Amino acid sequence: MYDTIFVERHHKPAVALVNEGFVHDARSAAAGKGMPTARFVTQTVPCECTVPDKIQAGVRQAMGDVIAALTLPLKPEEQAPPPRPTEVTRGSVFSGDLLEVQKFYYKRGWTDGLPILPPTREAVDEMLRGTDLAPDHVVGKMLPRLGKVTVEKIAINGVMAGALPTAMPLLIASVEAVLDPLSSFGIFEVSTGSWAPFYMYNGPIRQQLHINGSTGALSPGDMANATLGRAMGLIVKNLGGARKAVEDMGVLGNPAKYAMVLGENEEASPWEPHHVQHGFSREDSCVTVSFPNSYAQIVPRGTDASGILETIKDRLGPRWRQLTLLVCPSHAATLADAGWTPERLTRELECTRPEPPATGIGRLSGPDSVRVLVAGGPGAWIGLVTGVGRWVTTPISLPSNWDSLVRKYRDYVPNYLRY
Repeated sequence: MYDTIFVERHHKPAVALVNEGFVHDARSAAAGKGMPTARFVTQTVPCECTVPDKIQAGVRQAMGDVIAALTLPLKPEEQAPPPRPTEVTRGSVFSGDLLEVQKFYYKRGWTDGLPILPPTREAVDEMLRGTDLAPDHVVGKMLPRLGKVTVEKIAINGVMAGALPTAMPLLIASVEAVLDPLSSFGIFEVSTGSWAPFYMYNGPIRQQLHINGSTGALSPGDMANATLGRAMGLIVKNLGGARKAVEDMGVLGNPAKYAMVLGENEEASPWEPHHVQHGFSREDSCVTVSFPNSYAQIVPRGTDASGILETIKDRLGPRWRQLTLLVCPSHAATLADAGWTPERLTRELECTRPEPPATGIGRLSGPDSVRVLVAGGPGAWIGLVTGVGRWVTTPISLPSNWDSLVRKYRDYVPNYLRY
């Protein structure tokens, strides 16, 4: 649709061919580009089809409609479409008990399917204590619907996700990271490939917020990890407008879209932290975001450096152009003792990749195709987080009241009964 609208704006008639399963997506894309009546023709060729007979049959079926769409005069409603009514709400918009709140928000499409906390005025004001920015400050416009991401709207979605006010600086920085054009967020968040944002945090803020980077870091159970990822998912949906089966057309979907968040286990690493390797100081706190497609856990055939490396190489396959390698502390120590650094690991993995298949996405391609993070606890497992995009690292700016805010919420940790 974007290409069709681009041609139309140059005063040339154009029509888009839209697969029958993507009609809602096409209409949303056209409206988002300010041309809601842009013409398109629904076609029945299966997505990414390679069967000539099916392609030819679908093209023949659509050609008459394509010619008509290109030649018939515009209808009055196409020349001057009436503006769609916009619902503007201010202040309190709903009252009721907790179950009624859940029903109201879910039926509006404002949740991720899980219960939310009501964003009351008091809760949002408390969340706003986590930043010195004004509530109406616009961090940016988020694709695909170009929604204005204000600080207050970030706070509202943070409350809904169950995040603490100490999460606000991280959420603002995470929004800035995904809005960076280098992240290719506008492609990955709505792609049929079901890419999921992966947020990695470095620096002192990991300890201050109890962001888990050790045992079970990617499992449920840690408030910071869970609510940071969930809040970003709500922001992307509610402010960016990436709604499932409307704009987000992931074929299978991805459970990591709920929350894929970890802090690097810097204390257990023999190497410089990830953000220091990429130009920041150890005292800085940063978020790094990427959009992987898959996550695999593997156990090496041997726990010496050779066994670890050969297992990683064997399991990569030829398809991916991006790898975030999660190395547990014991393997990191073994590799470091054998003289391996993240830079050397990157060179080794990039140079030994098999050639991609003819229909594959590609191979690791250069020094910025691999990132190495130390994460996890005791054990022998390795994490392969694979995709095709790039990483974006953004520093986290803290409010003037940060120390007092951390003190207020520092005891939000689970205390398990020990047997």
